Amino acid sequence: MNLPLTALLWLAVLGVLAALLWAAYRQPPRVTLTREVPPNGFQGTRLPLVVRLKLHSRLPIRYLLEDPTPRAVVADAPVRLSGELLGHSEQEVRTHLTLNSRGVYGWPGATLHWADPLGLFWRSVSIPVSRRLDVFPSPHGLRLPDLLRPLLSEGGLSRRLGLEDPISLRSVRDYTPGDPPGRIHWRSSARTGTLSVREPERTAASSVTVYLDVSSGGEVFTESAVRLAASLVQEALALELPVSVATNEGATPTGRHAEALHSALLRLAQLQPDPAPPVIPPTRSGGNLIILSASPTPALIAGAMRARATASRVAIVAMPEGFYLEPGEKPRRQWVAAPDSVRNLERQAGVLAGAGILVFVLRGNQSVLRLGG
Repeated sequence: MNLPLTALLWLAVLGVLAALLWAAYRQPPRVTLTREVPPNGFQGTRLPLVVRLKLHSRLPIRYLLEDPTPRAVVADAPVRLSGELLGHSEQEVRTHLTLNSRGVYGWPGATLHWADPLGLFWRSVSIPVSRRLDVFPSPHGLRLPDLLRPLLSEGGLSRRLGLEDPISLRSVRDYTPGDPPGRIHWRSSARTGTLSVREPERTAASSVTVYLDVSSGGEVFTESAVRLAASLVQEALALELPVSVATNEGATPTGRHAEALHSALLRLAQLQPDPAPPVIPPTRSGGNLIILSASPTPALIAGAMRARATASRVAIVAMPEGFYLEPGEKPRRQWVAAPDSVRNLERQAGVLAGAGILVFVLRGNQSVLRLGG
């Protein structure tokens, strides 16, 4: 009889102790968590991250802090802090984040787990340190001089950059294979006996708007188009041109300042394939409009014609999947022909050029086929 009584007494004592531990450790310790990390960065780059944790507890505790990063943002080492504490403690973790994919990522609060020294009762609480991390698309080195020079420029008349001004003659030079017949200077050719061509000055663009048609082409095209658009935006800003990015949602504010660049890159970071028909928003009067599309549809061409009423020049850049390669991408075999929409665009290129709409088809390893020009 004495043995069962003794066991029951010990069980009662242990039960009381467990109840006291459970009640005493219901309240979490005082915690302060701060993150030091830049608010944005470019895809493929690394950002420094510093996480600081301050804890205060009047009772001895065991704790574990977990602060996972958003998806597609990878830390060199997981942010985990653990140990035992009585009183006050300050710790920090220094690491780097690798930004693998573009996008806008919410970074929710961390989670603190704590328990009594015996580890009998674990509890958790969320720490409200939520913030946002913007990952911009990474631009690449442009190898499109035939596209850049006609469409990205600023200032008055220029010898290298800008749109050709047929009424402003710079010089006459000897004919070289590939020069368009319409540029032959017949009077000079007859006088010298050597075929000569006119070389006009170039006029400047007042601004550049890049519109992305993501109604076709899928994820592969969208990623390539976003990177090309980011490259065009960066190049235009380097030439001190006001820039803007347009989608079906509208156009970002046009400007040369940091806010305009941030708005344009943020729009590109958030862009996803959208099956909705393309709708080109109103663009700045007198500026140049560059349209990026995998498969230009009649609706897109009609929108380009409407935009030409206010734009100084419009360019449709077709990037058919299976043909377009990014800089540094290894060439691959092309088993299929260009889509019908691109073939139809090629047939209309001459008529579109007469209306002030240039047509470019990007093929192979960043080569440019200019049509109708």
